[in-house]
Amino acid sequence: MARTAVIGAGAWGTALARLLSENGHDCILWSHKEKTIRMLKETHSLDKLPGVLLPENLSFTCDLKEAMTGRDLIVMAVASPGTRETACEMKEFLKKGQKIVTVTKGIEDGTLMTQTDILEELLPDAVYAVLSGPSHAEEVVRGLPTSVVAASKARLLAEYVQNIFMSPVFRVYASPDVLGVELGGSLKNVIALAAGMADGMGFGDNCKAALITRGIHEITGLALKMGAFDDTLYGLSGIGDLVVTCASMHSRNRRAGILVGQGKSMNEAMDEVGQVVEGVYSARAALRLSEKYKAEMPIIREVNKVLFDGKDPKAAVEDLMLRDKKIEIRIQENELPESWKSGTKA
Repeated sequence: MARTAVIGAGAWGTALARLLSENGHDCILWSHKEKTIRMLKETHSLDKLPGVLLPENLSFTCDLKEAMTGRDLIVMAVASPGTRETACEMKEFLKKGQKIVTVTKGIEDGTLMTQTDILEELLPDAVYAVLSGPSHAEEVVRGLPTSVVAASKARLLAEYVQNIFMSPVFRVYASPDVLGVELGGSLKNVIALAAGMADGMGFGDNCKAALITRGIHEITGLALKMGAFDDTLYGLSGIGDLVVTCASMHSRNRRAGILVGQGKSMNEAMDEVGQVVEGVYSARAALRLSEKYKAEMPIIREVNKVLFDGKDPKAAVEDLMLRDKKIEIRIQENELPESWKSGTKA
């Protein structure tokens, strides 16, 4: 049995706290919101996960010192806009060598940092892993079969996290590619906004399939230039997470995109969804990364124009469709068959 703490009592943090408790671990769930902790203590349920009762052995607190003291593993599950502030508050109570696994997906807009980048900057005495993949809280909390990946620069830590979370209904793979796992988990939210917009405009399955396929192409192109492994982006935290986020109504990003496609502003869409829409916070960072690494990301670019420049989503789709003609695969001129090289006839 491990002593664990989940920092962040949103739907995802709560679902993972339930999983850890059911796996036999001592778990405490923290939130800075007294109202949320009071509700959890009184009802052992969360309004964002209706119909789900939490285990009696799961504890709840608003006291960050209580949550962090004597823990073998800390699960960082706050929404990405709150990572930096929460990490600063955690510093006072952090023990040297503390194991931390982040389950948050997002790239910081101003700094272009991933979640582990932020944590390593602010809490350098800890060691880090990432847990990510196609894993809606609404399904995990009900014990539906789910597979994810645990990544760390240290193999022993990746395998430790793998062992802590593994269950008959929650399969965990291990990986050394922290960067690839974080990029896949963050950037898929931006593509999911685009897929939702297409749904909101009634553009059908063909359009969504193209957005998913070309979306993973864009994400992989950037990730490879940044040093990630291509297998990661074609795995659970890449194409797997992208597919589920673009297809499911559990996805906040897809739901927000649908509302934008139906004519609402991004602020109106986020208000109606009622939860943090991570793709909005990662969109500008993704565009800046594409410019920094000279990676072509037309879908990301058009999503930014719709979100922040007031571009009509229909015009954005039209501009994507009418771009210069291209070869589908990523290949250099000298790698083409002779009959495909410039100026050569078939």
